[in-house]
Amino acid sequence: MAAPNAYPPGGTFLDTLKKSYVDVPINAEKDNAIGTTEFLEASESLTTLFDVLGSVAFNPVKNDILGNVKKIRDRQLAAPAESGTLQELVLAELATKKHVATEGLVWLVRGLDFTSQALTLNISTSSEELSASFRTAYASTLKPHHSFMVKPIFSAAMSACPYRKDFYIKLGEDEGKVMGEMKIWLGALEKLLGVLKAFLETKEAKW
Repeated sequence: MAAPNAYPPGGTFLDTLKKSYVDVPINAEKDNAIGTTEFLEASESLTTLFDVLGSVAFNPVKNDILGNVKKIRDRQLAAPAESGTLQELVLAELATKKHVATEGLVWLVRGLDFTSQALTLNISTSSEELSASFRTAYASTLKPHHSFMVKPIFSAAMSACPYRKDFYIKLGEDEGKVMGEMKIWLGALEKLLGVLKAFLETKEAKW
C-alpha cells in the first residue's frame, strides 16, 4: 500500500515531527553536552520518515533505531539524575560496569549516520535515485558492523526505496521548500552526530 502524503497543507514533512534535531540543545560550555530527552525524541521522530518510504522492508531499519532509543531511555529512567545529557548518561552507566545504553548509543549513532548520509547525498545529487544513495551510505556506516545474516535484510530495504520523484512529493508540495528544510534538519543532525562520534571514540566512553 502506498504511503500517504506526510505533510499538512502548505507545509512539509518536517512540520509533523514531534521534535526536530534543530531543537536539540548542545551545551558548548560543557564539552558540547547533548540533551538526552530531546535527542531521543528527535530520533523517534526521524523514524516516521521510514513510513513515508512506504515499504515494510524498512521496518528492520526503523525498529533498530527505536530499539536503541529504548535502551538509552531505560537507563535514563533508571538513573535520571545522571542522565541529563547523553555524555553524562554514558559515563555514569560505564561506572557501574554496564554498557547496555552505551552500546545502544553506538548503534543509534550508526543508524542515524546511515540515514543522514543517504538523504544528504540524495539531496545534493539531483540525478541519483534513493536506492543508490542509501547503498552508498550503508557501505560506509552500518555494513562494516553487520553480520552476513543482517546485511541481506538491509539490502532488501534499499532495493525497496521508492523512486526519487515519488518520495519527495510526499514530503511537501513545494520541492524547493522541502529541500531547504531538509538540509537544515540534516545539518543539525550531522552536527550532533559529529559530537557523539568524537565522544564515543574517547577512552572514557569505551567498555
